[in-house]
Amino acid sequence: MIRRRELIALLGGAAVAWPGAVAAQSSDRPGAQQPAKLPRIGFLGNSTAELEANLIEPFRDGLRALGYEEGRNIAIEYRWAEGEYRRLPALIAELIARDVDVIVTAGTPASLAVQKATSSIPLVMVAVGDPVATGLVASLARPGGNITGLTSISEELEGKRLQLLREVVPDLSHVAFLWNPASPIQVIIEKEVQAAARVLGMKVLSLGARSAPELDKAFAAILSERPGALVVGADRLFLHNRERIMEFAAQQRLPGLHAYRELVEAGGLMSYGPSYADMHRRAATYVDKILKGAKPADLPVERPVKFVLVVNLKAAKALGLTIPPSLLARADEVIE
Repeated sequence: MIRRRELIALLGGAAVAWPGAVAAQSSDRPGAQQPAKLPRIGFLGNSTAELEANLIEPFRDGLRALGYEEGRNIAIEYRWAEGEYRRLPALIAELIARDVDVIVTAGTPASLAVQKATSSIPLVMVAVGDPVATGLVASLARPGGNITGLTSISEELEGKRLQLLREVVPDLSHVAFLWNPASPIQVIIEKEVQAAARVLGMKVLSLGARSAPELDKAFAAILSERPGALVVGADRLFLHNRERIMEFAAQQRLPGLHAYRELVEAGGLMSYGPSYADMHRRAATYVDKILKGAKPADLPVERPVKFVLVVNLKAAKALGLTIPPSLLARADEVIE
């Protein structure tokens, strides 16, 4: 006969051992259900997490609106190039090794690097200048291959920037344009700037800079040629070095209209271009469709639908310029 106390102890031990035994048997049994693998997104940033916080959050917002919550039903792998395009191949290799289901990245250089690295993992590109001219997609309507997303291309955008700048500086006839020859789309844009300037009767001082050290050569050319304004192109090299560039522009009293609003926050006069935050938010829709089985080849590339004009009144005052009321009325944001 087993005493009551001994029986309770025996049953208690069995209760402790039983779940473990069941778990072991379940995991060993053929066909046993395994934990579901979270869909994994590779987010390839051109600069740093700090600089691209205003892009990451809209992207996350877009995912949340579609029912995705990071860490619960989706995982995101982040990699940052810190403004150095030479780092892109290694970072992409890391994402591929992490078995991501889709890669999201902004800009032409990063998108071209992904295209070179993989033809099977879907790529959602964001804010790419001209994906057809640079060979990323066959056409905007039918991209083909493993790439789709959003382009920042807009007819007469470069001419619009020069026109806005002339509204503030009516007698402007000579402008410096800072661009990155290492970026295929920047090569195309430089030609567009030259063409737009000819229509407006402006002379362009073309300043190609591939790296931070080459900015010194660009600054030296400005000091020698003395243009009346500085326009900075849409390239992460310049975003990464925005404070240095804008400090030089302020010292030389150079007004400018730039591609990125961050340059205005760093002391620049104006910026005008597509809303990169809006495009990153819309990129989440592409990710959702691809994770649900859609092929990138069948998803048309979208053009920008929202443009943003930012004006810095503090910079205008320092330059001795008056912003026309008609231009202020069109501004989406005014920094005072």
